[in-house]
Parts: sequence; C-alpha cells; structure tokens
Amino acid sequence: MPEISTKPYLIRALFEWCNDCGYTPYVTVAVGEAVLVPSEYVKDGEIVLNVSPLATNRLSIGNEYLEFQARFGGVARDVRVPIEFIRSIYARETGQGMAFEGPAQLLTASPAPQPAAPAGATGKPLRVLPAPETDGPPPEPPAGPGVAGDRPRLTRIK
Repeated sequence: MPEISTKPYLIRALFEWCNDCGYTPYVTVAVGEAVLVPSEYVKDGEIVLNVSPLATNRLSIGNEYLEFQARFGGVARDVRVPIEFIRSIYARETGQGMAFEGPAQLLTASPAPQPAAPAGATGKPLRVLPAPETDGPPPEPPAGPGVAGDRPRLTRIK
C-alpha cells in the first residue's frame, strides 16, 4: 500500500482549528509551474493566501490540491495549489500554526533550464527561490490588518 502523506490532514485540522477559534487561516505557498495563483500577487517566489470561508468560494482541501475561487482586486479568480507547495498554515491573528518542509525540488534552485514560467508583475519569469538558511526567529509581520503578501509569524507551541 502506498504511503499516504499526513500533510493534507494537518492542513485540514489547522484550518478547522482556526475557524473554531474565530481566527483567519492563511497559507503560504511556494509558487511553481503546477500552482495556479494570480501572478501579480506573487512576491519572492511565494504567495500568502487568506483561505477563510468568508474570503473563498467553493473551498476544497483535498489530499492532492487546495482549490477555491476568490476575488483579487475585485475580480473572481480560480486558485489551485498542489498540497506539496503549501509551506505553512497559520492564524493571522496569533501567528500560531505549522510550517512544512517541501520536496527538495521546491527548496533548491535548479541549474537546469526550465520551461517558460508565468511572468510576474514586473514581466520577469517567476521561479521558486531557495529557502533561507537561518536559525533565527522569522521576521515580524508588517503592522496593520493582514492582507495577501503578509509574511507569516509562526509561533512554536510547546
């Protein structure tokens, strides 16, 4: 029997926990060829998405994909993210959540030529950047209400 990943189950559990506590669940996604997100909102090879029931339509967190429809700049857009591209899920209000290690191909830049990637807001091709190698705490998020593009502030639960 093939091994089944625990990642989609953990994502669903934290999503439910956020909703039960009245928090806003956010996911951080590494952008790659298989990820369907509005490219103009991608920053440094990743995008932060509000996946709360109030911000999404037809949300589905399956074992293979996170899928929903949401408005970006007033325009309804489809979003489809393979589960392996999700880097974290957390509560915007508290920063509590979970970060995940991604597959090796997501965490390292490949020197081999890649097929043409979608262009970002600057017109340059998008690519997944290597994960930073640091043992320090994550940077503090900007002040003010959370919007797509905020950096997650994950809190270690003991």
